[in-house]
Amino acid sequence: MNYTSEVDNMCVVKKGANHGPAPIPEEAKWVKAKEIKDISGFTHGIGWCAPQQGACKLTLNIKDGIIEEALVETLGCSGMTHSAAMASEILVGKTILEALNTDLVCDAINTAMRELFLQIVYGRSQSAFSEGGLSIGAGLEDLGKGTRSQVGTCYSTKLKGPRYLELSEGYITKIGLDKDNEIIGYEFVNLGKMMENIKKGIEPLEAIKKASGKYGRIDEAVKLVDPREE
Repeated sequence: MNYTSEVDNMCVVKKGANHGPAPIPEEAKWVKAKEIKDISGFTHGIGWCAPQQGACKLTLNIKDGIIEEALVETLGCSGMTHSAAMASEILVGKTILEALNTDLVCDAINTAMRELFLQIVYGRSQSAFSEGGLSIGAGLEDLGKGTRSQVGTCYSTKLKGPRYLELSEGYITKIGLDKDNEIIGYEFVNLGKMMENIKKGIEPLEAIKKASGKYGRIDEAVKLVDPREE
């Protein structure tokens, strides 16, 4: 290590305060993190690309500094959805510092990684006060039955009003209107359940029927509208 002549000519003054890092909550423990392997946690975060044309929700489960589980969900950009496929392979097995400094193919995924890194190393993980943290596989719980991302897609114009296209229950097939033409409920198909039914050998039309449901006061509707056609 090289020192300038100014530092070489200085006398030694003993350092006093040295209390170390502040403890952060990790999986129901207070940890003074000094190295990457001191970090554990499960959390989610959102990232966006530079032109803000798409977004990524990233879920990581980290044990002893290593990413053991990753869920990459993307929205709004076709290129990003393909990038997610690569990122899911790249992330697992790396330390969170490696992942922070690795090209995860898409700006939105890289930004999500940055935001998660900040959460986790500052002790703001979702599992901060869960004893032992969350098991590997907990990321799948966000997807629900059918192992499919919960998506909300609604479209509206001033002239014609709103159209519900897809909500957490699934793909909207009909919206129900009351006498004032206000939405009071909808019919839907859970696409994850539908595909599971088809894989079990159920005929497609029957599979759709078994995966269908209603929400709200749809039975009171005076009119049913196909939100994609009408």
